[in-house]
Amino acid sequence: MKLQRLISRTIICITISTCFIVTGCDKEDDDVAAVINDTVAGVILKSPEFSTLEALMVKANLAITLDGTGPFTVFAPDDSAFAVSGIDLSFINSLSQQQAQNILLYHTLNSKMSVADLPAGPNATITIFNGDSVFVTKNTSGTYINGVKISENDIAADNGVLHKIERVLNPPVGTITQTVTVSGLDSLAKVIARATNDTTGNSDLANTLNTATITMFAPTDSAFKDLLSALSLTDINDIPVDTLVDILNYHITSGLIFSSDMADGALAMLAGGNTSINLTNGIDGGPTITGTGNNGNPSNITTLNILSRNAVLHKIDRVLIP
Repeated sequence: MKLQRLISRTIICITISTCFIVTGCDKEDDDVAAVINDTVAGVILKSPEFSTLEALMVKANLAITLDGTGPFTVFAPDDSAFAVSGIDLSFINSLSQQQAQNILLYHTLNSKMSVADLPAGPNATITIFNGDSVFVTKNTSGTYINGVKISENDIAADNGVLHKIERVLNPPVGTITQTVTVSGLDSLAKVIARATNDTTGNSDLANTLNTATITMFAPTDSAFKDLLSALSLTDINDIPVDTLVDILNYHITSGLIFSSDMADGALAMLAGGNTSINLTNGIDGGPTITGTGNNGNPSNITTLNILSRNAVLHKIDRVLIP
């Protein structure tokens, strides 16, 4: 399976924030079928492949907005992109209007940008509708937004343009610690809490996690369970704090590295020393990362491109050993 197809299903986690002030936010969009113009909203309504995106737009009450003057750019997941992201109509129907807006507006620019207009990157920042940012990378294999490939570009609309993308973009949910928690990485959350404890933990690591721009390879609960078994331990609290700090630093590298930025070869880690990336030797031909002390046993990168406010996380199924 190609790198971009192997991203595991991830449920988008949305923080509740103040409603964005947008044209049409307070209007009734019940009669969205009346939108028949060749605007961004019209393209979404008329295209069978955007039926799930249409449902999100209706739930967000933004059809009138996206039928307005604009201009807009929408990074538009088609139905298959929603499906591979683990998002169906029942999930969309469970959202509040504000939550639906948060998702849709995270895919929307309040300007018109063709693919040629997008910066080359890697990971060039562009500002989206709500003032947040997404990250653009162009390379020989295509154009990527937060590591997600644009599969069809420059779909014309009277008030802007749409670019079809292969997955739904994940809005950042907060700090690394918050992102780890909502991503089901309970053991990693426990390790971080212990390693950065105000009285016994490492303040440099705490500062890195809270403020630095980084990439973290995040071991799953089963990965930590295997580590404890290998160490003949039963609880993370049995591992010395200094050891946990060293382990965490060996799972962190500087800068944002989305799946579109990964390359075969050595990757320098914050703890010092390298890990090794292989893009094709994992499950279904997917990517792996291997620590120097893993005796050649690679860790599968099972979920890619989980974004926090200052980092991108990738889930892995084996703890990396320096």
